[in-house]
Amino acid sequence: MKTFGNKTAAITGAGSGIGAALAMRLAADGCHLALSDVDAKGLEQTAETIRQKAPAGRVTTTRLDVADREAVHAWADETVDKHGGVNLIFNNAGVALGSTIEAASYEDLEWIININLWGVIYGTKAFLPHLKASGEGHIINISSVFGLIGVPSQGAYNATKFAVRGWTEALRQELEIEGAPVSATSVHPGGIKTNIARSARFSGMEGVTDMDEDSGKARFEKMFITTPDKAAATILKGVRRNARRVLIGPDAHAIDWISRLAPTGYQTLVARGTRRLFS
Repeated sequence: MKTFGNKTAAITGAGSGIGAALAMRLAADGCHLALSDVDAKGLEQTAETIRQKAPAGRVTTTRLDVADREAVHAWADETVDKHGGVNLIFNNAGVALGSTIEAASYEDLEWIININLWGVIYGTKAFLPHLKASGEGHIINISSVFGLIGVPSQGAYNATKFAVRGWTEALRQELEIEGAPVSATSVHPGGIKTNIARSARFSGMEGVTDMDEDSGKARFEKMFITTPDKAAATILKGVRRNARRVLIGPDAHAIDWISRLAPTGYQTLVARGTRRLFS
């Protein structure tokens, strides 16, 4: 898919961050948009900004919890009904959990898995038949640099993002074997300046760090170095060149390099660095 003009893109988590930035850039390219987010206020702000700056494209909004399978499938069908078809699905919505594996509650584990993993699964399954019917489609699933390496206090987040990576890479190969008019890309952002840390859950961090919830969120936000707009531009460039994997930010490229150079040895380095940092 070399151009987005007159195409229709569905985006989860479009109320802020990367999702909102993707919507802005796609609208500027003449793409019609089906936007969703659990945050209705943020979603309408994104839509209103687009309508003011790029009024030519059609924009629809749906308040959506991606952890709700029936709701995601209904949104996919609704998107086709309202737009006459759909070409791209950006499974972007996600949350974070800072906790040791021992301290993590089952409630928090189910919460992050339902959104980060099941949300991607539902989005993929709900939209894939429609993308095939369009004759030209692309599935973009947002993983993370934590889908490349494991990190202390991020075990649950790691689990979801590694799974998204594996799911997307398997899907891409299946589509190629089938000769389908649809492709798939796994996206691995580094630290992006979004509100994901502020909306994250933190518990039991004392097992590996000295951070409580407030200091943990503040420390993580300091690691966010890439703007959502830059991330969106990189993702769309990757879609245009049909990339299998998209890395976003210098930190993502560094982590990818480390994971290739020392696929198991990096664990010792990270563990020592974490222990030294919080000793």
